[in-house]
This record gives sequence, C-alpha cells and structure tokens, in this order.
Amino acid sequence: MTVDFGLALTPGSRRGQSATQWQEDLEASLPTLAGHIRSLWMSDHFSWGDAPTHEAWTVMSYLAARWPQFEVASGVLGQNYRNPAHLAKMGATLQVLSGGRFILGIGAGWKEDEYVAYGYPFPPVKVRMEQLDDTLEIVKRLWTEPGKVTYHGKHYQVVDAYCEPKPVPVPPIVIGGGGNTTMKLTAKHADWWNHSDVDVATYQMRMATLHQHCEAIGRDPASVRKTWFGRLSVAKTEAEAKEQALSLGYGHHVGWTLEGAFIGTAQQIADKIGAFVDIGVDYFAFEIIGLPDPDVIGRVVEDVLPKVQ
Repeated sequence: MTVDFGLALTPGSRRGQSATQWQEDLEASLPTLAGHIRSLWMSDHFSWGDAPTHEAWTVMSYLAARWPQFEVASGVLGQNYRNPAHLAKMGATLQVLSGGRFILGIGAGWKEDEYVAYGYPFPPVKVRMEQLDDTLEIVKRLWTEPGKVTYHGKHYQVVDAYCEPKPVPVPPIVIGGGGNTTMKLTAKHADWWNHSDVDVATYQMRMATLHQHCEAIGRDPASVRKTWFGRLSVAKTEAEAKEQALSLGYGHHVGWTLEGAFIGTAQQIADKIGAFVDIGVDYFAFEIIGLPDPDVIGRVVEDVLPKVQ
C-alpha cells in the first residue's frame, strides 16, 4: 500500500501576528516539505472568533499558482455556502487551470456561529444532508455529462446548465464526517472518505458503518479511499510534544483533543500512523504544529514519514 501525506493549513496567522505571517510561514516550510507531501488542504470557514481567517477558494487559487508542485484541496467545504452549479464551475475551472491538481473535499456544514454571522440560513442537519445529496448530484453531472444538464432535486436544481470546459481528470470527491447519513452519502457519491481528529478505534468503528452502506448498494468498500485529517505534534519527548500542542495548536479550531491527534516522539507518531495504515487508511493530512520551526520539519520529513513508508 502506498501511503500519501498532505499538509492541513491553519486558517490564517495567529492572533497578534502580522497579516503576512501566514504566507511567510508557508514560504519557510513548503520548500523542505516538497517531495514528502502531495497536497495542501485549506479549511472552509469565515471566522474563528477574532482570529485571522482566510477564505478557502481564494487561498486554493493562490496555492495552485504559487506552489505548482502540490495538489490543492478543500478540507472540507460547507456545501450550502455556495450555489451547487457555481461550485461545480469553480472546481472545474481550478482543475483546468491547475493542470489537474484539485481535490474537492465537501461536507454538510456545521459551524452555526459563522452561518448566523454571515447571513446564511442554518437549516436542521437533515435538511443540510439533503442539500449535500443534491449538491453532489449536480456537481458530478456538470463535471461528466455532455452538453446541457438539467436536474431537479429536493432543494437545488439546474436547468439546461453548461459546464465547459469539463475538468480533466474529474477531481476526486472527498466527503468528511462520521455520521450515519454522511457515510451513506459517501457510499453513494464519494471517491474518498475522511474522518478527522479521532483515534484508531473510533475510526475503525465508523469505517465498518461505511462498509455496510457500500455493500447495501453493491459498491466495493475498497473503492472508497480512506483518509484521516488532524493534528500532529512531534518533539524529542512526548511531554515536549504535548506542551507544543497545547501552547501552539489552539490558535483557531478548538474542537480537537490530544487523544484524537498524533502527539509524541517520531517513533510514537510513526507507530500511531501505522495502526491506521493497518486498517486501510492510506492518506493523512496533518496540521503540523510548530511550523515553520526547522527542527519540527526535520523530525517530520527525516524521522516520521520515512518510518511509515
């Protein structure tokens, strides 16, 4: 099994830093990470309180142009932030202009405070899941069906819509989440499945549910690529890695835990990754806590990733 890695980007500079620090950190980190990671993943949020937070599609376009050695991915889009047909057009355009380096990560959306703050309706989860189903139908049809596309869903529709040029190759679709309906939609629509910030036992339990949904519709569960997204903090000792995670890792999203992250020495982290690989996970997108510290980068590319490969 080939194991691939991506870098999950922070939403912006840390509080108190200059607005350009986020870019400066990438300039310091990515040349060394090139050749060791395949992709750059940007989260789709508008705000984390008053913490600087960049807009995902603008960032992905910037990344695709500035860093042509990497794939670019959304980790993951809130589906009802954008009209589905417009989303398909945006993805097709980025895929063409980047030379086929776009990965579409998408979910039902969850962060109610930013919905309210930015004036978006925040319907019940059942409705958001139905919207996600419609969205994926529209995106897939616009990306693959020739000529005009018409689709009338429960919440969204298109009538005689063109999407030209078509994206070649068709970007992989990644659905993120661990709920039962999410995984039913993954079995129906997605190429990859992502579950974030969970330990291996939780991941394996939810993966079993995904397999059941695949088998129910006659799909080979092995045809869904299994991915993990979350935090990595590596240091000389486990105690130092935990301290680094606690001091530097909560600048934005605070919903993750040390138990659901990869924390420890290089060998400890390689062993934890190996446990996921043993159950079939072969793609990891890490927010590497401590970048652009060259010692942190060195431990990742010299001591962690080679042990996994």
